[in-house]
Amino acid sequence: MTACNQPSDTAQTPARSALPDLAPTKVKAEAGDSEAENALGEIYAEGKQVRGDYAEAVKWYRKAAEKGFAKAQYNLGVLYEIGQSVPLDEAEAARWYLKAAEQGLADAQYNIAGMYGLGRGVARNPKEALRYYNLAAAQGDALSRYNLAERYERAKDVPQDLVEAYKWHTLAADAGFTEGAAERKTLEKQLNAQQRAEARKRVDEYRANHPLPKP
Repeated sequence: MTACNQPSDTAQTPARSALPDLAPTKVKAEAGDSEAENALGEIYAEGKQVRGDYAEAVKWYRKAAEKGFAKAQYNLGVLYEIGQSVPLDEAEAARWYLKAAEQGLADAQYNIAGMYGLGRGVARNPKEALRYYNLAAAQGDALSRYNLAERYERAKDVPQDLVEAYKWHTLAADAGFTEGAAERKTLEKQLNAQQRAEARKRVDEYRANHPLPKP
């Protein structure tokens, strides 16, 4: 399962960790275990342990999603957004992303932020886009941090604030978005000494209050 993974108002899907073995997962899923239902959907979507079958993936994602399992809600949202084995339906994608985002899933927060930013599947709402980007950024989501940097640098739905843009580019680099370091270096040339000091202060405060999750 793939979706666009670009650093500007577009959907992302996370790299999956190694999936569990098919046989025990299927037993648990058929017994109604939500985590196993989602994992079985991912196994069918991945197509390594079994022949890839997105229709089966949708079936198992939906079972878990309807029970409130956030990752399954997110996975189902991705399939609706790209129209994979379900009708392409951005409103339905947004509905599932929102359910997962409200449970704190950073990938869903990033994706629904992009949909609010572009008005895809939901009414355009820059404030909600900013809120969800901030929620995901606080969990260490690199693309959300980069999107916030771009917004403040280019005055996209927020007043231009190059100090804040520097902060977010630095934090995006912290989270593994290598372009963030390059963007920060370019931006630094536009700041005076006082602004650079303020930017570094903001970075230090954010790092202290929102440490990156341990791998």
